[in-house]
Amino acid sequence: MDIFALLMWPIKFVIEAILVGFHTLVTMLGGDAGSGLTWVLSIVGLVLVIRSAMIPLTVRQIVSSRKSLEIQPEIQRIQKKYKGKKDQFSREAMQRETMEAYKKAGTNPFASCLPLLIQMPIFLGLVQVLTDANAVKPGVGLLTVELARLFSESTLFGVVPLHMTMQAGFAEGSIPVIITAIVLTLIMCATQFYTQLQIMTKNQTPAMKESPMYKQQRVLLYIIPVFLLVSAWLFPLGTMFYWLVSNIYTLVQQLIIINKLPTPGSEAALAREARMARKRQRMGLPATDDEHVETAAEIELRTQRQQPRGKKPKSQREG
Repeated sequence: MDIFALLMWPIKFVIEAILVGFHTLVTMLGGDAGSGLTWVLSIVGLVLVIRSAMIPLTVRQIVSSRKSLEIQPEIQRIQKKYKGKKDQFSREAMQRETMEAYKKAGTNPFASCLPLLIQMPIFLGLVQVLTDANAVKPGVGLLTVELARLFSESTLFGVVPLHMTMQAGFAEGSIPVIITAIVLTLIMCATQFYTQLQIMTKNQTPAMKESPMYKQQRVLLYIIPVFLLVSAWLFPLGTMFYWLVSNIYTLVQQLIIINKLPTPGSEAALAREARMARKRQRMGLPATDDEHVETAAEIELRTQRQQPRGKKPKSQREG
């Protein structure tokens, strides 16, 4: 057993335990053990368990992101201090001071990537589990040869094998597989794009939108769907269902966070303040010190980017 297989063993064991557990539950509730729908529901259950278990990590990510926001002025000061200095000593000093600022705030610049880094081994583990099942090979835990055979023979609607890839669908000319793969891919890309767009447009402060990290996120906004297209071409439909449900889970989670726990100073936070103030007004309660009654137009005006000093708006210059 190589080192990679050794590292993946506990991940695959947990995946198999959850997958087989839900497969048994769905079967007990009347599902066909060899049906593709039963296996898809089992994969949905796998996503719900894994993503729910990651909620504390997501909360930690939110807290870390808020702390990162608080120290942005300090980070910008450090960057301005070493602006234009290209020597090795200056670069090392800037990096050291930046990391010290993050450490003092109790966060780090990579905290937002942690959930994704954890999900990737799980996704790869699921790919390996389903690949072995398709080859009718027993897993490392509860996935027996019989269960592997049931998965390898399972189909959706009797015509879409879960083990097939989009690439195989085109190679074999299987129209149902091609259509299913394309529909799943489009929904995957749409949910991923919309989730990231909501975060960038509604849950970012004006200062965050001026940072280099925001510009990198805008690039990733268009790169990630391309990555999903390549993945959809190569990975089996079973793993695409996992990714799709995970994307939908992330979308719902982010909408709740943006609505209930928005980043202070962001468009979403201003909108929430206005909603809370209007609610208190309807109930006949006095406004609190930190609540401001704002109209939608006022919120939009506050979140718009300020015109550079010394320059008049375009409409005035033309007039």
